[in-house]
Amino acid sequence: MRGEPSCPKCGGRVRAPGLFADSWQCGVHGAVHPLQPVVPPSVEALAVVVNRARVPVWMPWPLPVGWLFTGVACAGDDRSGGRATAVACSGPGPLGGPGELLLVAEELGVGLGARYAGIDGPDPGPHMCVDRPPAAKVHAAGRPTPLWHVEGAPHDRAVFAGEARGLWLWAVVWPERSGLLMYDELVLTDLRDAGAEVDLLPCGALSPRILSPGPR
Repeated sequence: MRGEPSCPKCGGRVRAPGLFADSWQCGVHGAVHPLQPVVPPSVEALAVVVNRARVPVWMPWPLPVGWLFTGVACAGDDRSGGRATAVACSGPGPLGGPGELLLVAEELGVGLGARYAGIDGPDPGPHMCVDRPPAAKVHAAGRPTPLWHVEGAPHDRAVFAGEARGLWLWAVVWPERSGLLMYDELVLTDLRDAGAEVDLLPCGALSPRILSPGPR
């Protein structure tokens, strides 16, 4: 599955650095970190993103029972490194039926998480209900990490966001009722710190959500 880099904020075409600009350019959003083409999930594809990333590559570890790794995406190029990563996992939802979880780590302003969340970006701050207690907590790289509900997302998904390792952490769950998954205090591992056990990661079919998050 081949493709071209695209804008992490809108999915539109981008122009490579050239004579008049030293960064990738989107006609709508200006300078961006290009979203690299998504390839079918495999341990090898995941290793490419992990080796390039300058931000965490978050994954529930261990995966919930019956869940599979179903895709990975990265925004950035060989020069800048990965400035945003997205990992998709799929499995049985807590209330029955299929569920999907997308975890995004990104630097300020990249906009990939907002695109998957289906909200105006680039960052979750204006949409986070920080005047209320956090809606969920995860353990990210061994640290308790609060996540707040993100308002304004489409009704087909639940969106949470917070900060981990000084960067944005987004959790987007489909369908919305599967957001209950986030109340189980998931343990997240930065795969940059993981060992050889990643080679045993169970892989499933490519998630359509990581290719196209759907309408806002």
